[in-house]
Amino acid sequence: MGDLKLCCLGLSHKTAPVEIREKYAFKGDEIENALLQMNSISSVEECIILSTCNRVEIYFTSRASNPFKEIYEFLIERKSATVEEINQFFYKKEQKEAIKHGFYVASSLDSMVVGEPQIVGQFKDAFQTAKELGTIGTVMCRFCETALKVSKRVRTETGISKNAVSISFAAVELAKKIFGNFSGKKVAIIGAGEMAELAVKHLLSNGVSEVFVVNRTFERAVKLAEEFGGKPFPLTELNTVLQAVDIVISSTGAPGYVLTPENVVPVFEKRKNSPMFFIDIAVPRDIDPALNEVEGLYVYDIDDLNEVVKANIEERLRAAEIAKRIIEEYVDRFIKWLKELEVAPLIAELKEKAETIRKTEIEKRLSKLNLTAQQTQEVENLTRVIINKLLHQPITSVRKKAAEEERNQVVQIFREIFGLGKE
Repeated sequence: MGDLKLCCLGLSHKTAPVEIREKYAFKGDEIENALLQMNSISSVEECIILSTCNRVEIYFTSRASNPFKEIYEFLIERKSATVEEINQFFYKKEQKEAIKHGFYVASSLDSMVVGEPQIVGQFKDAFQTAKELGTIGTVMCRFCETALKVSKRVRTETGISKNAVSISFAAVELAKKIFGNFSGKKVAIIGAGEMAELAVKHLLSNGVSEVFVVNRTFERAVKLAEEFGGKPFPLTELNTVLQAVDIVISSTGAPGYVLTPENVVPVFEKRKNSPMFFIDIAVPRDIDPALNEVEGLYVYDIDDLNEVVKANIEERLRAAEIAKRIIEEYVDRFIKWLKELEVAPLIAELKEKAETIRKTEIEKRLSKLNLTAQQTQEVENLTRVIINKLLHQPITSVRKKAAEEERNQVVQIFREIFGLGKE
């Protein structure tokens, strides 16, 4: 029997186009069926499947000399895979590389957007499914628990998820810097567009109290307003809306400026110069940048937001470098634990042998000593303490050596010294 290996066979957005990721994805009940089928493979001891829109990864433990052979066969049978396709799009990782990769994935360092939070929930779901089906045991449970622990520490200590990396989130972050919080704040969306709509959704989820939708086509305004639970207005009532709101997101198809100092400043003065935040997502721009020259008016266009996103991505990449050092620390600990685990049966065997000898000798002697119950208990305790102290050093050493050197050689020497049976 070979050494236990923790392996990963997978593909991701880095190695495979979307049509290949779709082909190999496991969804819904398919994951459960696949896990149970894979767990019945003779060379697989434990297994878990992580399947998201950006990756399909199979983590498993095996003692086979070629641990991937039967997983290939599983994919060929279940997903109509070809060996050429697997070789082209899948990566194979063993032991340290597999463990490190899993920790990177759970910490979002391998995600399309570094620092994105969804992967943590997806990793937890995969772990829970495998646990409920009983396809994982001591090693994979420890692996998943450690991966999630690493992920939490990375997010807490590096702030890798802190800065926005989408235009819509960046707009919300900028608004937060101006208003602090959105309690009681109102937002107007002028025109329509995916990014503008996303920004409004993010603002609502962050506490904005009311949404006004302004559109040249009133029916469109009504439809959008229903989506956000807001109020619709035709473009002719824009000035009325401006007096009521604190944040304006504009994304029209107008050929020129929709908001200029001429129509905004009078409204601003009626608001007693209460700050207003304008997000211009339109190209060509909807909002005259001259508004920025008025104290209390803040205008950001698509280039400004892109600069914020770019800076935040760079910040996340710097955080990722710190995260890698944290992960290395946990990888080394896990490898050490895995090696020590391999000598656990040997240690149990030694303890059992020592206990058998102790009991045999005690039974021989106690019957001749005519001791009281209390004295008998003292002798029992004394002999157990002696056994524990005698075994402490060799057990500590074999655990240490198993983590540092070739396990098989260490086990063989240990068995010879203590007269234990062969593996």
